[in-house]
Amino acid sequence: MRAEYGGDPDLDESWLADGWEPLLRSWIEQATRAGIAEPNAMVLATVELTDDGPRPTSRTVLCKGLSPEGVTFYTNYGSAKGNQLASLPFAAITFAWPALGRQVNLRGPVRQVAREVTEVYWRSRPRNSQLGAWASQQSQPVGSRGDLDRLLDEVTTRFDDVDQIPVPANWGGFLLRPEQVEFWQGRRSRMHNRIRVSLEPGCTDPAAMKLDRLQP
Repeated sequence: MRAEYGGDPDLDESWLADGWEPLLRSWIEQATRAGIAEPNAMVLATVELTDDGPRPTSRTVLCKGLSPEGVTFYTNYGSAKGNQLASLPFAAITFAWPALGRQVNLRGPVRQVAREVTEVYWRSRPRNSQLGAWASQQSQPVGSRGDLDRLLDEVTTRFDDVDQIPVPANWGGFLLRPEQVEFWQGRRSRMHNRIRVSLEPGCTDPAAMKLDRLQP
C-alpha cells in the first residue's frame, strides 16, 4: 500500500528563516484547516530502563504548548512515561499528517514545567478531564471497566461542592527542548524532502541553527 505524494511547493531552507517553531506551528495550523482530527496529536517515544537493558516505548499524546523553547505535554508524573522520563529525561516526538504528506520529528532533553505553568493549563481543562485526572492512577492495573467507572463516581462526589478542582500533586507538564528537529515532506518517486535543524542546547536564536538537507 503506497501513496503518491507531491503537488505542493517543495520544502525549502528559506521556510526556516525564522526558526523551527514558526514552521511547525504553521504546519499544525494547516492541518487544522484541512480538517484533520487532532492535528496536535504526536507520538512520544521514551526509554524504559529494565534489567535486560533499555527498551523503547511510544504512545500518542497531545501537544498542549509550543514555543521557541520547545513542545509541552501533560500527564500523570507517576505514569509509565512519567517514570521513564524521571529515569532518563530524554525523548523523541513525531507529528504526522499523512493526508498532507508531512511529518516533523523532534528529539531532546525533557524536564518538568514550573508548577504555575501547570496550574494555568489545568484551569483551561474541562471539568470532566480534571475529574478523570484525579480518578485515574495512570498506567496502573484495574480490575474492570466497572471499577474504573466507580473511581470516577467517587471523585465526582468528592468534588461535587468544589468550584475549582485543584491540580493533583502528581500531575503536570513536561517540556521537550529539541536538540534536533527534522521536517519531512513526501515527494513523487519517494524522493522526499528532509531538512534537519540542529540546535545548541538552550539556544532559541534562529541564526544559530544548523540546517542540513538529508537524502530520503
